[in-house]
Amino acid sequence: MSRLSWGSPGARVYYAGVDRGVLFTGGVGVPWIGLTAVREAPAFGVPTPYYVDGRKYLNEAVPEEYAANLEAFTYPDEFELCDGTASNGEGLYIDEQQRYPFDLTYRTRVGNDLEGVDFGYRLHLIYNAMASPTAKDHVTLGSETDPMGLNWALTTLPEDMAGYEPVSHLMLDSRRTDPQLLIQIENLLYGT
Repeated sequence: MSRLSWGSPGARVYYAGVDRGVLFTGGVGVPWIGLTAVREAPAFGVPTPYYVDGRKYLNEAVPEEYAANLEAFTYPDEFELCDGTASNGEGLYIDEQQRYPFDLTYRTRVGNDLEGVDFGYRLHLIYNAMASPTAKDHVTLGSETDPMGLNWALTTLPEDMAGYEPVSHLMLDSRRTDPQLLIQIENLLYGT
């Protein structure tokens, strides 16, 4: 075995940022301007120990489920139905309505110590998502205006994928995906 090396140039990789958010409802994509964070918080997947006579005999993990918190300063009009808000088209918005599922894609950057965040990126594809709102704070204006942050808890309904556990979140890494295939996928997501 050759000698291990720590910290060789270009080997220090990190992940940063979120951009290029696209909301898909009914198969149509619209840009999500104002998307500030996607905080992934998978549920389950934690090993559960089993004991007999005080001795652990099995440590089994239940399947993981994708969940996240979505944060934004604003959202596309098309998201209102996903958020349980209906409109009569004349300025009246009706809250507490049925929520509809949606798909979402966004990009996170991959950086290293030589190229910064231009080293690469990951495309995240989330499908069959449902949003649940969290508290909204409407507060008085002061000498400075701070935009109100919006937040939704996302859960998903995974689909079967041959050879894998059911899934609702995929990632494509630009550093490892065939460049021509990546262009084709981005053309499908962002248009040509």
